[in-house]
Amino acid sequence: MHLSGKVLITDDVHPVLAIRLEAAGYDCEYYPKIHTDETSQIIAGYSGIIINSKILMDKTMLDKATQLKFIGRVGSGLEIIDLDYAKACGVAVHSAPEGNRNAVAEHALGMLLALNNKFLQADAEVRQHIWRREAMRGIEIMGKTIGIIGFGHTGSAFATKLTGMGMRVLAYDKYKNYYTHNHPHVEETDMDNIFNEADIISLHLPLKDETNHLVDQNFLNRFAKPIIIINTSRGKVIHTVDLLAGLQNGQVLGACLDVFENEKPNTFTTKEKISYNKLYDVENVILTPHVAGWTVESKERLANVLADKILGIQK
Repeated sequence: MHLSGKVLITDDVHPVLAIRLEAAGYDCEYYPKIHTDETSQIIAGYSGIIINSKILMDKTMLDKATQLKFIGRVGSGLEIIDLDYAKACGVAVHSAPEGNRNAVAEHALGMLLALNNKFLQADAEVRQHIWRREAMRGIEIMGKTIGIIGFGHTGSAFATKLTGMGMRVLAYDKYKNYYTHNHPHVEETDMDNIFNEADIISLHLPLKDETNHLVDQNFLNRFAKPIIIINTSRGKVIHTVDLLAGLQNGQVLGACLDVFENEKPNTFTTKEKISYNKLYDVENVILTPHVAGWTVESKERLANVLADKILGIQK
């Protein structure tokens, strides 16, 4: 296959993507520090664009992309692309959730184990020559019930990681049926059962109108017992203020958060500063800066998965 046209790469991506696209005939231009305004000024000259999260491919941008044939998203979330308008414009959209699903799954499990075993507190105390063994006594996940909400690429990968952990694994996905046949240790269920049975929930959801602030006070009130929350999906799925209230009143025993409603601290409003400072002061939370899918291996895997899809290679 020999293809032609220019491809604009707007973010840091493993070099293998450009190498493979150029081998197929594309001319790749790599501008990882380019901003939206700059992109909009030059996009008319490109037949393809590679984005991560900073470039919004909305109607305005697509209208300027008069030669565009495809958008490649280095990752999984497609909320930054107007999918309907892209389709109407004849622009193909490719994403690569297969590329970082294992990384996300490992990260989620790592955060859960770190939280339950107080790794951060124990590490900090040992470094200060403080030796409080009883205070650092952990809680095992064996015997606990976990509810995985959203059973797509990352949700199912996380379920795989839980094989052999001795947990009861429940899964709910609004858009699927009979999706656990490859996961005999997972019970396909509904949200009512998760509300009644879960000790832990893990969120693996796209950001849509129906998932925005899904986890709010009303949601938390429906659980039969206090829970631990893991979120490696999208920050706006959780209402931060209501999560804080749950942590303070005991509805939420702990939280593992890789994503946040606002991930740009320099843009925090006064209200957000107050909320996040309160969150940072809570001991029973683990916080990471949206890096669950951000491993050395996933960087290359994402690039190869995206190249396969753009070049029409079936695997």
